[in-house]
Formats: sequence, C-alpha cells, structure tokens
Amino acid sequence: MTRVPGLDSNQKEATMIRKGNSASSRDVATVLHPQTNFRAHEQNGAFVVSHGEGVRIFDENGKDYIEGMAGLWCASLGFSEKRLAEAAMRQMTKLPYYHIYNSKSHDPAIELAERVLALTPVPMSKVFFANSGSEANDTVVRLVWYYNNALGRPKKKKFVSRQKAFHGSTLVSGSLTGLPHLHRDFDLPLGGVVHTDCPHHYRFAKPGESEEDFATRLAENLEKLIIAEGGAETCAAFIAEPVMGAGGVIVPPRTYFEKIQAVLRKYDMLMVADEVICGFGRTGNMFGSETFNIKPDIMVVAKALSSAYLPISGVILSDPIYQVLADNSSRVGMFGHGFTYSAHPVAAAVAVETLRIYEERDIISHIRRVGPKLQAGLRSFADHPLVGEVRGVGLVGAIEVVADKATKAPFAPEQKVGPTLAKAAEEEGLVLRAMGDSLGFSPPLIISEDEVDELLSRFGRALDRVGRQMGRTRLKPAA
Repeated sequence: MTRVPGLDSNQKEATMIRKGNSASSRDVATVLHPQTNFRAHEQNGAFVVSHGEGVRIFDENGKDYIEGMAGLWCASLGFSEKRLAEAAMRQMTKLPYYHIYNSKSHDPAIELAERVLALTPVPMSKVFFANSGSEANDTVVRLVWYYNNALGRPKKKKFVSRQKAFHGSTLVSGSLTGLPHLHRDFDLPLGGVVHTDCPHHYRFAKPGESEEDFATRLAENLEKLIIAEGGAETCAAFIAEPVMGAGGVIVPPRTYFEKIQAVLRKYDMLMVADEVICGFGRTGNMFGSETFNIKPDIMVVAKALSSAYLPISGVILSDPIYQVLADNSSRVGMFGHGFTYSAHPVAAAVAVETLRIYEERDIISHIRRVGPKLQAGLRSFADHPLVGEVRGVGLVGAIEVVADKATKAPFAPEQKVGPTLAKAAEEEGLVLRAMGDSLGFSPPLIISEDEVDELLSRFGRALDRVGRQMGRTRLKPAA
C-alpha cells in the first residue's frame, strides 16, 4: 500500500490504494472527476480504460468489457471506427482550426449543416454549432430570450422542464435539469425555470390509471403550472427529451407528447426537443421526435452526431425563429453569441463522416433488427424477484430494481442496490450505469445480435449474484 502523492496528509488510510505508481494512483492524485464522490474515489481509485475495439473496452489489465452504455450514451459506432480517425487526420493536415465568427466559414461546417438539415423530421432552417449538449441547451435559452425580446415580449422568458430531466451541467442547462443531486449546494435552479411532472407511468400513475389517462392528467397539470406562472405572457418554451436518459430511461406514456403539444400551442410556447441522447437512431428512428410524434420548433443534438469521437453539438432552428433572429441581428448590429470552437473544422469533419457511415451502413435498419432482441432480452428479467419494471425502446432501456414487486416500494437510498448491481455487472465484464436503482442500457448502435446475447448473459449473472446475496433468488447457485 502506497500513499497517493499530492493528497492531504489528514486523509490517512482512506487515500491508500493498491499500486503506488499505477495509472489509478496517478489519476487519484491529479484528476477531478464529474459526478463523483471524491472521498470514495480517493479510497477506491479509478477504473482505467486502456483501449477499445468495437462495442468493447479494455482496462489497464487487459480485461474486456461490453460497454453497455456506449460511454455516456454516445459512442454510437463503438470504440475503433478507423474512418473517423482518418477523417480527423485528413482535416488536421488541411485546416486544423478556423472559426465561423463574422461570416467566416469552411467546408466541414457547411456540409455538416446541410446533412443535419436533410435528416430532421420537420422542416428546419439553420444549425448553430456548439461543443456539448450542455452548451447547446444553454444556447437554446439565450436564443429564446433574444427571440422574444425581438418580438417585443420582454416578459415571455420562462422555461418549463420536467422532474428527472437531464439537459446539461452549465448554470442554465443545469437549471433545466430536474435532478436534485445536480442542484444541491450549487444554488440551482436559477430563476426562470420551473419543472412539471415526470412522465413515468410505473412510478407516478395513480392506481388503475391507464397510460392515456396519466398523459391527460400530466397535460392538465402542465396547463395549471403555465397559468400559475403567468400564462402566455411569461412562459416561453417547454424542453423535453423524447426518452428521458439520465433520469432513468423513462419512456413517455402513450399520447403524452400529443397532449403536451396541444397545451403548448394554446399558450404560444415553443417545443424544444432535446435529442442529445435519442438523436441519430437510438430509438429506432433517426430522431426520437419521429418515434413519439413530436413537432419541434428547436432541436438539440450532440453525442452520436460525431459518435463522440470529438466534441460537437448543434441547435437546429425552424425558419420562423431564424427569421426573427436575423431581423433582430440586423437591427442591433450583430448576434452577440458564439464559441471559439463552434463548428471546429476537425470535429465537423468527423461528424460529417459519422453521418456518411450511418447512411452507407443503413444504421436505422440495423437498429430495427437488433433493438427488438435487446428489448425482449431485457424483458425476460421481468419476473426476477429484484426487478420492478423493464422499459425501453430501440437500443435504449432500463431495469429498475425494487424492494417489493407488489407495492413497487423502492429500496432505501443508503442501501445502494443499483450501484451494487452495476458493480456486479462490471465484475462480469459489462459496463452499465446506475441511475439510483435503475440500470441503464444504451450500447453502441453497431452491436450485433450475438453481442446482445453476451450482454444479456453477463447482466443475468450479475443480477442473480446480487439476488442471492439479498436472499432473492430465481436461479439456484451454480454447482
């Protein structure tokens, strides 16, 4: 046992890890990790990834893992797509950087915008490029405020988001997020953001309430909230993920978005579809908006736009919104927003190549073949004594474990059953994400049917092992 260099001496034994000069020890000494318990990290060290191949990653000891979350829902083409590396290298040697401020441009930005606009489920006009989903959703708020100021509606600024939504980690996008642990001690949410009901039928429907009746009640509650917040005069936009990701892979109940959008039209509010996770095939259509009949005024994309090989995101605008922005930029002299790396030529070139690959390999047809196998496999665990609900669509899903199947009673948070199950899956060679007691599944879109079988097998072993430890067995222990 060797003390990690650079740590406070008062941390004593909690800061000791097994290999004094390992990558893990160097990480603990130097890196501040997002969404991490720092003291636990000091004690346990880092899970260090060495390399990737297809849907698999390998740790520093050479052990392979199926990456069941595609990293953070994002490595859609897996971890070894050489065409993307080659596209980056070509662009690096041609034009490694240039900006798009003040009417400057370059070919990768132009081609990427054209390709994105050709894919959208409703007619769109322009794409503003940023570097992450958080930046893009932050930009959405600024655009909507600018838009309503241009229209002479200075009070029409409030955003309605949802409980358990995730829209990013900046001050504004973090405020749009509806997860308490991302607000706690950060003084969030900021003013001007309110949250309406989470559309999780299993967890929040009344006894005997159908999905359609639940959707009706949520739409009625949204209208009541809008009225309480000042109605059409003050409420500007509603933002939603087609499938809620970090909140637990929550699939909306039937008729939900149709009813929500009717309320938005009544109060002249914009519909913002956050497609950061769902976009580019995850739900079995190019966009989640197609899967759930959403007609967005604004769309936000990131993650699979470049298969996460380089940071890039986009805000896609309808033409009526663009025309107002354009008129106002002319009136005030310029549109005063942007980032140094907006439409970075290397990131844009990689994104262009990513979209080419989706088209050439007909990624949507592949997802429609493999997705049902994943969904059926996940649902095969529904009768396990630990499992409360299985949910999902396409190549995204979740299994929620509960203390009591009959009453749906959750485990106490301090029991950390979800994280325990995620750790057991990791030991079986499967990386998943515990969102409370919901285990998320979002493998690379290129996953094969055989790899789906292996993913399910590894998860099944982990689930049964945790079940045995808790005295809730479906299968007898192996001889």
